[in-house]
Amino acid sequence: MLLLRDIAVTYHNVVPAVRGISMEVPDKSVVALLGANGAGKTTVLRAISGLLNFHKASIIRGSILFDGERIDRLNATQIVQRGIVQVLEGRRLFADLTVDENLRTGAITSRDHTGVGRAYNRVMELFPQLRERRKSVAGYLSGGEQQMLAIGRALMTSPKLLLLDEPSLGLAPFMVQQIRSIITEINASGTAVLLVEQNAQMALSIANFGYVLENGKVALAKEAADLLQEESVRKFYLGLHEGEERSMARMRQHRSHRSWSI
Repeated sequence: MLLLRDIAVTYHNVVPAVRGISMEVPDKSVVALLGANGAGKTTVLRAISGLLNFHKASIIRGSILFDGERIDRLNATQIVQRGIVQVLEGRRLFADLTVDENLRTGAITSRDHTGVGRAYNRVMELFPQLRERRKSVAGYLSGGEQQMLAIGRALMTSPKLLLLDEPSLGLAPFMVQQIRSIITEINASGTAVLLVEQNAQMALSIANFGYVLENGKVALAKEAADLLQEESVRKFYLGLHEGEERSMARMRQHRSHRSWSI
């Protein structure tokens, strides 16, 4: 479904953030994108969703194909209309609008009113908490409810591919498990998911395949089940969400002892 070929991205035409990444997201799959802060994960999502311009960044090499057609030259609205929607890190809700109003903004580019109605009903099925709080102001929701609303808003266009940037960030463990279940259910309904997560344990437990980024490059690409068993991944990445990040310098010291295929 999604294919990135040797993508390179710079900020302000000077600062390299992504240095030649190639990866793919098959139809109806879940792919995890892992790595330490600054590895280039969010930049990859911005390149796919057409949001680089808003951050003074640009693709300087490579191409992105979706369903066989190039999208790296399209703007964000055109990309949404083709079926790709991103849930931004930090939720980015309209805090002064109600739950219902926030959801309706997610379908602002759609002219298929019947489809929007079906999508709205689907969101209410997925998130019964939102059904109960449809008239509540988004800014007064709990962190978990706000994350549900952010995902629900993205689903209002019934996307083929959902890009999730740190959906578990700042949430209590029980809410992380609830978000995990929701992502699994969304995928089971036929929507592919590209999941950026510091909580590698959660991400790999639901993904089919995983990529590990390091300094803007793919350091490792394997089946998710195999990544979960990798001693180096377990040591350096599975603890990141618990506040145990290792420095990149220390990682390089151990590189000679690891079994990664780079």
